[in-house]
Order: sequence, then C-alpha cells, then structure tokens
Amino acid sequence: MARENSEKMTSPETGETLKRGTRPFAVTYKGESMVVDLPGYYPASGDEGVHVGDDMAAVDVALRALKEKIDGVPAPSTIRRMRTKLKLSQREAGSLFKVGENAFDKYERGLIEPSGPTIQLMTLLEKHPELLDELR
Repeated sequence: MARENSEKMTSPETGETLKRGTRPFAVTYKGESMVVDLPGYYPASGDEGVHVGDDMAAVDVALRALKEKIDGVPAPSTIRRMRTKLKLSQREAGSLFKVGENAFDKYERGLIEPSGPTIQLMTLLEKHPELLDELR
C-alpha cells in the first residue's frame, strides 16, 4: 500500500489511484442509523476506499452516540463530562466507584465500557452531587 503523497495513494487491490476525501457512511446499531462523513482514500467511481490511521474514528464516535441513545451506555465524552462535573480525578473516581484506579482512563478513552451499576451511580451522582460525600 504505497502512498504517493498525502492526497493520493495506489489501491493495494486494483492498482488504481485513490484520492483523499470523505464519503457518507451509514452507521447502524439496533435498527437506528446515522450518517457520518468517512475520511479515506477513494477511487473516482464507487465508495470502496482505503482507511488509514484515525479515519474510522468518526464511525466509532457515531456508534458510541447510538449506544448512548439506545442502550444508555455513556460515550467517553459523557463520562469525562460527568466526572469533571463532580470534580474528581480519574484515579479518585476509580477509587470512589470501586472499579480500579485506571478504569476511568479506560472509559474515557473508549477502551472499555463501564458496568451497568457504575453507569447508574454516575447518573445518580450527576443529578445529585451532594451524595458524593456519603460515598467518601
């Protein structure tokens, strides 16, 4: 997969010249969809492209948004917002929630999802931050 420059590359499958651009891409989860602009290297005709580096990040963000909407699993940005609203460091939150001192780092980077009880506790504390003192 040889890149000719940052705007063009040669397709590893067809040898065709691909140009850097974006194409609409539908992300579907449990019957609900949203369309994102998917960056990549694309041929002049057709939508099959080559995606490198962080190109798929838009799909990950859309999938997390759908999971948050449908299943109530907060997206990494929502977890970070909730934690900072409570004025907790990642380590403090991990210790307080009894999930391990590195758990919130992993939640906020999207490496793992919090458990149901952790999500419920975060949601409760976001609505009632005065309860935080009772956990300490």
